Amino acid sequence: MASSMLVKITCMSMLCLVLVIPLSNAGMTCNEVTDTLYPCAGYATTPGDDPPPAGCCGGLKDIKDKATTTPERQSVCECLKTNVLRIPGVNPDTVAALPEKCDVPLPYQIKADFDCSTVN
Repeated sequence: MASSMLVKITCMSMLCLVLVIPLSNAGMTCNEVTDTLYPCAGYATTPGDDPPPAGCCGGLKDIKDKATTTPERQSVCECLKTNVLRIPGVNPDTVAALPEKCDVPLPYQIKADFDCSTVN
């Protein structure tokens, strides 16, 4: 009886590990990246002398904090290039300056010609 209970507990533990590990390493999808940076949209299309909105900088920090592995950072980099920089009316120079203006250093540049495969 005790060995049967041990087998059940072991199986449940393994099942939990299989379900939890992929979720903890999931990073962010491109849609999540785009949604997180939504507060930057107005600023990126009509730049001025004002600093970016707090929600924009907070979103950028959130993306940086969630993309912790090389593949995740490369994926976010590609997403920014393909989705964010291609929004009609977006000023690419303004978007490229966001990390500096928000004081959120990124391991890549948000530029259309940046090679995301070089990100570590």
